[in-house]
Amino acid sequence: MNDSEDLKARLFKPRLPEADVEVEGFGIVRVRGLSRAEAMKVGEVEGVLATERCMLSLGLVDPKLTEDEVGMWQAASISSELDPVSTRIGELSGMLPDSAKQAVKDFEATPDLEFPVPPGAEAGDDSSAASGGDE
Repeated sequence: MNDSEDLKARLFKPRLPEADVEVEGFGIVRVRGLSRAEAMKVGEVEGVLATERCMLSLGLVDPKLTEDEVGMWQAASISSELDPVSTRIGELSGMLPDSAKQAVKDFEATPDLEFPVPPGAEAGDDSSAASGGDE
């Protein structure tokens, strides 16, 4: 396998971080970050309840729930019960403002954990020409 094929294979290998989340009074559920394609799918969903159903059905690993089953959970629970689960999926997916900060904390706690970290506020905007450059 040449370098280009190796790079291609590594790019296509799933590398979505996972975590356990406690659901108060019920136990631990396992969640994972969403892929870019999944996150974009969630972004296209209309309505808060439907968005949450989509996100949780994609991000829950154990137990695995369909969107309809997530809807049943929404209907049976108090409003704050699902918040830690959806928040953790959002963090693992890099979809929340503080996701990068949390990713650094997670990495420091478990250095052999591999997952991408989106750029933070220090990332520059390269949409315009740099000052003093060729214009």
